[in-house]
Amino acid sequence: MFDWFEVLVLPVVQGIGEFLPISSSGHLVIAEALGGRQPDPTYNVLLHFGTLISILVVFYRRILDLLTSDRRVVPLLVLGTVPAAVIGLTIKATAADILESPLLAGAMLPITGVIVWWSNRRPEGETGYKDLTWRLTLLIGLFQAFALLPGLSRSGLTIAAGLLVGLRRDQATSFSFLLAIPAICGAMVLEGKDMLTGEIPLPTAAQWGGAAIAAVVGIFALRWLQSWVRQQRLHWFAFWCIPFGIAVVIWQLALLFGSGTS
Repeated sequence: MFDWFEVLVLPVVQGIGEFLPISSSGHLVIAEALGGRQPDPTYNVLLHFGTLISILVVFYRRILDLLTSDRRVVPLLVLGTVPAAVIGLTIKATAADILESPLLAGAMLPITGVIVWWSNRRPEGETGYKDLTWRLTLLIGLFQAFALLPGLSRSGLTIAAGLLVGLRRDQATSFSFLLAIPAICGAMVLEGKDMLTGEIPLPTAAQWGGAAIAAVVGIFALRWLQSWVRQQRLHWFAFWCIPFGIAVVIWQLALLFGSGTS
């Protein structure tokens, strides 16, 4: 039977949430809970692969520059990914369940809202990402690592970190999504290893279709974000993250205490 929720709803949530500062991982966890589904790490990584395609399409010229004239940026992207890799492997080995908690996602969403609101009011700097030092790059990478928790937006945190270290708004946005490329590739390598060893199943054809939908939706979402960054409208997303996160926490606590008294 064709699973509309899996092949349409989750890819749209991922495509929108990966680029808009609302946390794709948090919304996927919450959507799966609302749909009565168990989280599927394999499919979630595949959906991230779909949004990786979105980045390659929108930023292809800058990516080509990385391979030619801007090669200095490549080691910066690698360095910026190290914190997420270290913390991500640690969480996966010791406390993977927290990444699937809708209660945690709901609790983190208001924090994302506050950070997005702050970043919109933060005066932009005058620096381009090509001029980042290794120390400032590592700081942005630490913000990306925090966003491994569901409900904390990777794009929201890394754009805020870029503004914090003095980047222009457009440069903070571009570096945020260039930094996503090695992070998503690393997650895919880890899941691919588990697939090859048979620890997790291979994706189905329908799931590959879902990844394609996530890629298409992601392109539009990324263009939307770029436009709103230029217009300094990022704070509008706080009006979603804060009340929605509070509502999810109330819902999850009601379920928790309701099951405890039954």
